[in-house]
Amino acid sequence: MIDPWGSEDVKEEKLMNEFGIEKFSGFSGKIPDNLLMRRGIIFGQMDFGKIADCIKNRKKFVMMTGLMPSGAFHLGHKIVADQIIYYQKLGAKIYLCVADVEAYNMRLASLEKLRRIAIEEYLTNYIALGLRPKNCDFYFQSNRSSSSAKANAYYRLISMIPKKVTLNELKAIYGDLSPGKIISVMHQVSDILHSQLKEFEDKGPVVVPVGIDQAPHLRLTRDVAARFSQAKEFDFILPSSTYHKFMKGLRGGKMSSSDPTSFIALTDGPKTAREKIIKHAFSGGRDTVEEHREKGGVPEVDISYQMLYYMFEPDDKKIKKIYEDYKSGKILTGELKQILTEKIAKFLIEHKEKREKARDKVHEFIS
Repeated sequence: MIDPWGSEDVKEEKLMNEFGIEKFSGFSGKIPDNLLMRRGIIFGQMDFGKIADCIKNRKKFVMMTGLMPSGAFHLGHKIVADQIIYYQKLGAKIYLCVADVEAYNMRLASLEKLRRIAIEEYLTNYIALGLRPKNCDFYFQSNRSSSSAKANAYYRLISMIPKKVTLNELKAIYGDLSPGKIISVMHQVSDILHSQLKEFEDKGPVVVPVGIDQAPHLRLTRDVAARFSQAKEFDFILPSSTYHKFMKGLRGGKMSSSDPTSFIALTDGPKTAREKIIKHAFSGGRDTVEEHREKGGVPEVDISYQMLYYMFEPDDKKIKKIYEDYKSGKILTGELKQILTEKIAKFLIEHKEKREKARDKVHEFIS
């Protein structure tokens, strides 16, 4: 049992064994290079072989993901954004869902406010990071499409899904249930499967990149897809999925949109980002300079190193040297933070310019 709306820590290996998730490393060298894959940040997969085949043979496939419009768009969200753009460049049709119905039921915000956050914080940043309108279906759960045929097909699927699950099954996966949670689950399953309806892309492979906490939900969706196929109601291909690690928050815990001291937002200025890193970034350094020089730091728990590893030092040789120098005590915590703040400052300055230009392109994504 796991609560995808909660904040509990998740045991990766336990869930991998429980849900039959295999290591992603077997696809190294078989698809175009990607930093998240190369460094093991994307570490697990389920049924990814058919997606790799589509990439290799330039066949049609869909990459589906959702966004929860909960607040500021931060570096943790960028991990998914980078995957969206990676797959789009490889020819995937992107289905990008704003989970506003789920957010309305679970977070009690108005649909109008959720729409504004989704556009101003998420879509604008996605565009600035490289998302293109061609081959991208950006939509809201509350208003699926301007086409009545597509909207009807999407909402009809939502209404049919409850017949394929039981209340005990949902309780076993999600624990305590509320009407809002149940409605959210029905929408999520439909979001993943509906691209295969004839009103959309028709039958075809779909990959969903998620954190490991969503593994039970992907398993449920595959079960529902199989039950529809067995009943000869829909002929779905079971969705594929990949699983990525979460970037930890500045203080070492969860990166949360509700806690500004836990993240660097993509709207933060270089000065704000530097202050957050200097003040809040959890250190793997020792208590004194002398002890650090003697024993070395612990990059595995150091947040500045982790941020460099996840996205701000793409050169493998350079990140290896930073690791070794910090581990040996050659680099101090303050020096490591300085390396990070300089790289983040450069990124934020460039991203601000791209974000300003992106505002003029928002209308191209919204029907």
